[in-house]
Amino acid sequence: MRITFLGAAGGVTGSMHLIETGRTRVLLDCGLFQGRRDEAWLRNSQPRLDARSVDAIVLSHAHIDHSGALPILYRQGFTGPVYMSRPTVPLTALLLADGAAIQARDNAQLKKRGRSAREPLYTESDAEGVAGHFVGQARGRWFPVTGGVSAQFHDAGHILGSSSVQLEIVEPDGGKVHLTFTGDYGRRGTPVLRDPEALPPADVVLTESTYGDRVHEHRPEDAVRPCEELCSAVRRAAGRGGKLLIPAFSVGRTQNLLWSLNEGMEKGLIPRVPVFVDSPLGIKATRIMEEHPGEFDAAALKRVRGSLALLKTDHVYYTETVEASKGINAYRGSAVILAGSGMCESGRVLHHLSHLLTEPEHIVAFSGFQAPYTLGRRLEDGQNPVFIFGDPVHVRAEVVRIRGLSAHADQLELLDALTPIKSAASHVFVVHGEPASSLAFGQLLRERGFKGVAVPHEGTSVTI
Repeated sequence: MRITFLGAAGGVTGSMHLIETGRTRVLLDCGLFQGRRDEAWLRNSQPRLDARSVDAIVLSHAHIDHSGALPILYRQGFTGPVYMSRPTVPLTALLLADGAAIQARDNAQLKKRGRSAREPLYTESDAEGVAGHFVGQARGRWFPVTGGVSAQFHDAGHILGSSSVQLEIVEPDGGKVHLTFTGDYGRRGTPVLRDPEALPPADVVLTESTYGDRVHEHRPEDAVRPCEELCSAVRRAAGRGGKLLIPAFSVGRTQNLLWSLNEGMEKGLIPRVPVFVDSPLGIKATRIMEEHPGEFDAAALKRVRGSLALLKTDHVYYTETVEASKGINAYRGSAVILAGSGMCESGRVLHHLSHLLTEPEHIVAFSGFQAPYTLGRRLEDGQNPVFIFGDPVHVRAEVVRIRGLSAHADQLELLDALTPIKSAASHVFVVHGEPASSLAFGQLLRERGFKGVAVPHEGTSVTI
């Protein structure tokens, strides 16, 4: 068996790992690279492998850095099945269709402004075509993938439908290898969704390391109260008569923010200001989440069983049309705006940033990881001015980082999840982290007695 790390090795985005046996080729994840636009376009447009040689894909979850290259592979000739958990099917189809629409829209806007534009990486037809290959599977049950490879999903607690993946690989000579891939591993005590399940033991482990070099300030035992950094940002913006803009990932982060804001208002910790969800994708994802109560934790189930809306309350407004989105900027009072995309690379958040960044009463709050070279990272790092649609925008608004809402396990939480399977693992590969994070986590695993720990680079191949 050979593993080739084609993405999210030495970086966070572009998750893609090729598993080759004596008789088949299977991909774990199929994600887009994200970062500096020209570089990301170039990396995503270049084939990482022969798509026609891939027999099947097993997807950990719907986020674009794990699923976004599916239409590209389909366009390049992939025709096999794409296995994922059942809730992941509608979410992935939604995200891929939205990605195609955003690429077409952004390119048209750049051309209208006389700026150079790249051709879309894929079209809505490509997104629809690959969605026809999706196969939803229940968690906790083995299913055949292809050519002696079977798989089983376990709840990863990261976003709706997210899963760690367990593979059983039977070689032609009868040899058998078990592999566990954490996917993006979640945290205990986060809102709405169940806690992550224990990782299954395996000979080979691929672990994420997004926060492998740090510990979150907001601990699981704090989950009974809303994040104080979020509440403080709302109070400061409202006290100035300004708006709080939170660039939010449409799947996962938007729903967690809504839950936390609702809790803060119901407990009197923050004023009852309007909350605008200005993301058609986020709105649709929220509705998909509400259709899957089997994924909810006890608090969320108690709310819906009491006939209360999970996330849509009287102060929450869904702005689905362009006209409604523009109306937010015309609103004179204080408000909270949740808009996509989470790294500020596309979507309606760009228009809100253009409008709000130049005024000191407003706050822009980042609640999730910002990849290098994205607009979100530049703002987080204090760059001034920044460029939006090619035009300079001077930053006078307050820019803050809300650290208590991450849906990724931190260093200690990952270590707690991996330690019970330490004795079974002969190889541990640390992926999905920036170099400093992955290297630090790899060193910690070695110090704790894990065997065969490696931190692969992109393109590295390892024979088991």
